[in-house]
Amino acid sequence: MSSVTSSAGSTTIDSANSPRAYTSEEKRHRIFAIMAASSGNLVEWFDFYVYAFSALYFAPSFFPKSDPTAQLLNTAGVFAAGFLMRPIGGWLFGRVADRYGRRTSMLISVTMMCAGSLAIASLPTYAAIGAWAPFLLLICRLFQGLSVGGEYGTTATYMSEVALRGQRGFFSSFQYVTLIGGQLLAVLVIVILEQLLSEAELKAWGWRIPFVIGAIAAVVALFLRRTLHETQTEASRTNKEAGTLSGIFRHHKAAFFTVLGYTAGGSLIFYTFTTYMQKYLVNTVGLPIKTTSYVMTFALFVYMCIQPVFGALSDRIGRRNNMLLFGGLGALCTVPILTALQSVSSPMVAFVLIILALAIVSFYTSISGIVKAEMFPPEVRALGVGLAYAVANALFGGSAEYVALGLKSIGHETAFYWYVTAMMVIAFLVSLRLPRQASYLHHDH
Repeated sequence: MSSVTSSAGSTTIDSANSPRAYTSEEKRHRIFAIMAASSGNLVEWFDFYVYAFSALYFAPSFFPKSDPTAQLLNTAGVFAAGFLMRPIGGWLFGRVADRYGRRTSMLISVTMMCAGSLAIASLPTYAAIGAWAPFLLLICRLFQGLSVGGEYGTTATYMSEVALRGQRGFFSSFQYVTLIGGQLLAVLVIVILEQLLSEAELKAWGWRIPFVIGAIAAVVALFLRRTLHETQTEASRTNKEAGTLSGIFRHHKAAFFTVLGYTAGGSLIFYTFTTYMQKYLVNTVGLPIKTTSYVMTFALFVYMCIQPVFGALSDRIGRRNNMLLFGGLGALCTVPILTALQSVSSPMVAFVLIILALAIVSFYTSISGIVKAEMFPPEVRALGVGLAYAVANALFGGSAEYVALGLKSIGHETAFYWYVTAMMVIAFLVSLRLPRQASYLHHDH
């Protein structure tokens, strides 16, 4: 039986094939490790999304010569550039995690996010340094995009490896709990600042506060992650194909494209019913902006809370069944739900329909990390999970809003509904390829 040696030199984390019985001390250790790893994930996503939510206030400081719409487009362009860095981050940090250890990769990624947030918080404005200001903002954002691109794969891998056998779905679900929690915290910080400061103060200097908070939180996450024990063996790290693309495409090409296939549909429907839904409720449904904000905030909170429920369900019925339910229900219900939302006048009815959609999405997001991790051996696990996710996420998740708005602008909004449905059919078909018993990280029921 293999074991893993901690940074302090003691062996505390057994391999995935160890007996199911755990001592109370080991259970506490593993649960603390899940908390420490996921805390960094929360900080990463808080820092990434706080940019989008505070853009309204800092845009004039970096793009003063443009009209308000152009300012927001410029900041959105910088946001999108950060999104496009994710595949590079997925490759880079996946390679680091597989060759030098999960702990090392997670420490570097949260340090980079901390540095990026601190840099944005202290950036001089256009008035002080001219065109250098937006250029430096772009550099900071690329830095953060690289970091968050690497965070997903490494955290998913670590949490899957450290979770208790028979409960891996439940514990791995906390990755999306903290991902959604990061978004909600970013919104909450902005709302609190809007109550405490005037609009003029927020535009002058108040917009820097969320980035300072994010940097401080990242330092806390860094110290928590330093206590983590490595889950990867020395033999795995020194494997000649560890963290290499050749190692994936020579031996695990089918697994890579399977993950790519269902992540494409998963990312698309996730962004459709989370980030794009706010604009859909305003532009298509016709709900007031403030009402929409309340509906989506409560919907995201419920969505966050139900992740462990669906994760625990996968421990009982199997990941494959979870994924088939996700693809099947997504294909059947996307068009009816979006069509029903079009004619909704009650915020409560809109909330119920969105929760129904997010419940379907939860079959996927709750086990997003573990179902991918179980398809790769440890020497290429972080790279396989991180790169497949980042590529599919950037291509399909990142483009969801632009495709939806583009089709609406030419009078074919319903075509987007069918586009999402088609991707759900693909996710269902790809999920049929999943084995009933995972190839790696064997779980028991």
